[in-house]
Parts: sequence; structure tokens; C-alpha cells
Amino acid sequence: MTTIHKPLPVFKYHPQPLQTGAFEQDKTVTCDCCEQPTPVYYTNPFYSVEDIDHLCPWCIADGKAAEKYEGSFQDDASIEGVEAQYDQDGEFNGVQIPYSDEMLKELTERTPGYRGWQQEHWLAHCGDFCAFLGYVGWEEIKDRLAEFASLEDDCAEFGMAYEDLPKYLYNDGDCQGYLFRCLTCGKLRLWADFS
Repeated sequence: MTTIHKPLPVFKYHPQPLQTGAFEQDKTVTCDCCEQPTPVYYTNPFYSVEDIDHLCPWCIADGKAAEKYEGSFQDDASIEGVEAQYDQDGEFNGVQIPYSDEMLKELTERTPGYRGWQQEHWLAHCGDFCAFLGYVGWEEIKDRLAEFASLEDDCAEFGMAYEDLPKYLYNDGDCQGYLFRCLTCGKLRLWADFS
């Protein structure tokens, strides 16, 4: 493992990106954005026309990578509460965003994403986006059920009965859980998808 010589930036909506695997530290690479060597580099989804191999955490945190490649780390159509809008003729008319533009930019342009089986979905609570905590199965959450805002409602959103979680939700399994925490009230939220 390579040693990081300067502190990682703080990501409001992804506070532990090394622990979640958003960044690798197994070699030194050159960041495609700043063209500097970096011992820590991004490995999760980046939505851009150009094919990008490596991005350093600092180019993500300051928005330079998203700006340079006109890309994003989270599809804004896959964020809870953000809805696509269409006119009377069915033409795409933009998105309805119940959050500030700055909050949306922070999440999509300056926050490392996570890797899902299907399209990643970012959860929100108390009027702000939640922080992504990591990948979970039933074993990782069964002793924390009282910490959830409403696990039953979360299950309904991703199409599973709450009672089926112990049977199907496995970390690194065919039904993968993604754990989030509200930055305001501290309650947990769960999203899951299937391989």
C-alpha cells in the first residue's frame, strides 16, 4: 500500500471513501485531470463522454474533474427527490430539484460515488442528501434497526418486503445493500439493488 503524503479532502456526502473502496491505494498513478502522480485514485463511476482512467481525490473535491470532463459522479436522475420534467409534447424539459443548486453540485460534481449492481441511487432526508456509509447486508444492519428513519418505507422504495431482508440482503451478494446516514437527524437509510 502506498502512503498518502497529504490529507485527503473531506467529502460531506461520502465521509469515508477509503473504507468504502471509492479510492484505491495499491499503486501510484497519474491523475487524468491534473496530470500529477497520486498514490490514491478514484475507482467508482464517473459519467462523462471521455473515458477516464484515474482521478485523484483533490480534483474531485474541488470540482476540477467534473468541470474539465463535463462529467458527474452521480446521475442527477438517480437522486431521491429529483424528478425529470417533460413538456406537453413529451420533450425533456430538465429536472425538478427540491434541493439548492449548490447542494446538487456538491453531490454530483464534488463527491465520489459508489458502485451498485444497477444504477446507483442516492438517498436524502431532512431536506439534504444523506452521507453514504458503505455496503451492507442483513448481518451488518440487524443490530441497528432502531437507528433507521423507516426501514419499511426504504424497502418499499426498492421493491422488497421488510420481512424478506434477512433472507435476501447479503453484503457482496445478489441483493446488495447501501447504507446512508442523514446529516441532520443522524437516522439511517437503506437502498438495495439486485444483480
